[in-house]
Amino acid sequence: MAYELIGITVLWIFLYGYLIVASIDFGAGFFAYYAKITKKNHLINKLISRYLSPVWEVTNVFFVFFFVGLVGFFPDSAYYFGQTLLVPGSIAIVLIAIRGSFYAFENYGSKQSSVYLFLYGATGLLIPASLSTALTISEGGFIEETSEGVHLLTGALLKSPYSWSVVFLAIVSVLYISSAFLSFYAHRADDRGALDLVRKYALFWSSPTIIASLTTFIAMSQHNQEHFNRMMELWWVFGLSVGFFMIAIFLIYQGKYYGWAFIAVMFQFLTAFFGYGASHLPYLLYPYVTLSEGVVNDAMGLALVIAFIAGLFLLIPSLVLLMRMFLFDADYVKGKK
Repeated sequence: MAYELIGITVLWIFLYGYLIVASIDFGAGFFAYYAKITKKNHLINKLISRYLSPVWEVTNVFFVFFFVGLVGFFPDSAYYFGQTLLVPGSIAIVLIAIRGSFYAFENYGSKQSSVYLFLYGATGLLIPASLSTALTISEGGFIEETSEGVHLLTGALLKSPYSWSVVFLAIVSVLYISSAFLSFYAHRADDRGALDLVRKYALFWSSPTIIASLTTFIAMSQHNQEHFNRMMELWWVFGLSVGFFMIAIFLIYQGKYYGWAFIAVMFQFLTAFFGYGASHLPYLLYPYVTLSEGVVNDAMGLALVIAFIAGLFLLIPSLVLLMRMFLFDADYVKGKK
């Protein structure tokens, strides 16, 4: 049990890292397009471009690590998720490819295009919506296993209130996380015009985020009572998440300590994300894949644990170096270099 617990914890850290980094990226793309159609692009688009330029290419590293590790540690998950996520997973991959391609065209092309910026902004909302399908399916009730294989019950998925609540939560969380970070980034850049705008975005999207979280809780109680009961046993973890949310919004509303506000946002999602993950165990996919039954043998498990912990310790210093060189370099943030 030790290897699988360490393994899933490391993988969950990678997924959390992707949640934060990708949310900032996805939301920034949407805000860039929204600012353009509302004639406010002169306020924030240069700031967003300075953030995205060094970061967008490394966003998916966390994503790749997680799914490679999931299949490596728990081979059974590849059988079930591989077949059921064929359509939504393919859609997500196509959207990621479109996003990367049109970002390159928009930033390195000879001229700017509203079409490119629209596709970049739209994919920022569609990608988290499609990826959230994996978490929805893991709750059970959307898969049918027959002699011919595993099939996704698309009708049940589309009709499920829980499914749509997760999609809604994924979208508004992206916008909330991104606007909170951009508030900090604009403050550090001493860009008052951008700060006033993204601060309003952060305050606006905070309410839908907490409403979506509550809605997802309620929908969970209707869909998977067993998991919901275990989440209630960890009520204090989710209570901490609400506490960090209140701290973040208070600081943003006060218009100061934006860095601490974003740290509070990170802890808000850290506690909620790990509370959800811990209450989900021992199931990885209800009721087909469990932590103990779906894991590889001990020798392979140990090798994978060592490899992925090494990867984590390699990735984190790399990100710190990237942030020191670009994101937290005062001259770069202010556009002086």
